[in-house]
Amino acid sequence: MKRFLAISVMAVFLMAFAACNEEEHDGAGPRRGNYFVTVLTGPTSGIFFPIGGAFSSHLRHIGYRTSVTATGATVENIRFILSGQGEMAIAMSDAVIQAIQAYGAFEGQAPATELRAMMGLWPNYVQIVTVEGSGITRFEDMRGRRIGVGAPNSGVELNARMMFEAHGMTYADANVDFLAYGQAIEQMRNGLIDAAFVTSGLGNATIRELSATNNVAFVPVEGEGRQRLLELYPFFVESYIPAYIYGTAADTQTVSVMNIMLVSNTLPSSVVYDILENVYSEEGMGTISASHSNALNHIMLSTALRGIYGTVIPFHDGAVEFFKSRGMMD
Repeated sequence: MKRFLAISVMAVFLMAFAACNEEEHDGAGPRRGNYFVTVLTGPTSGIFFPIGGAFSSHLRHIGYRTSVTATGATVENIRFILSGQGEMAIAMSDAVIQAIQAYGAFEGQAPATELRAMMGLWPNYVQIVTVEGSGITRFEDMRGRRIGVGAPNSGVELNARMMFEAHGMTYADANVDFLAYGQAIEQMRNGLIDAAFVTSGLGNATIRELSATNNVAFVPVEGEGRQRLLELYPFFVESYIPAYIYGTAADTQTVSVMNIMLVSNTLPSSVVYDILENVYSEEGMGTISASHSNALNHIMLSTALRGIYGTVIPFHDGAVEFFKSRGMMD
């Protein structure tokens, strides 16, 4: 009798264990409390952080265990995802492509073929900030000047490197400083930097802070330099910085590149499907849209594939299932 009871108890335990560990995607969805989702963002002074925080907040609200982590942004986020130090991460699509194809900042490394996209987010604008009276009114004017190009191998710095290349220049043509843009703008306020690269959504807080004490201006990306850039790196899109955003004298021509949400390929498809279903719900969009104007203006189901679909960046299987169910993928 004791042996029968022991076998019965073991059978029940094994059945429960199997039920808890199988990937669920029935009508009830995954057991959300079983999953911990770390959302990797960027510096607390940037836009990645509040928007990533809103994603984390909504996931917690619907039952996932979650946290939000401030990081060095795109390149660090990619490396953290690859090393299993996070489950979701905001990243610029150009850097993700470089990681997958092992060039640029990822040259000499193994192709990061395990990276997976979940959704498109908002465009990052290349904003080359200076102040009126600096004497820098076109890209070539940065020769010999003190330029903040971003933290080494950050998404900002990758863009700066591409911009120099497209304009027939290298870092040797300027006095470059590898500072995160928040630090670079602080140095500009102190007269130690002449211009700084900020690849970010419009309405960047650090640029707004500078504009409160200085008449800011932007170095345009236009003409032959921009055309060359688009030929070399077709993931860039022609864009402009409206004058009203920072109170400049006129609109400024530039380029932009999409931010996307990466997701660990170790997450079950049911979890990714469930996250997308809830992010794009009325409640989810309300939480995320309230985090920043860029989220309000750009993060929506109709733009979910932008900057990803048709590139070498693969979607997570759960995202493919979700977007197919909405008739957005074949």
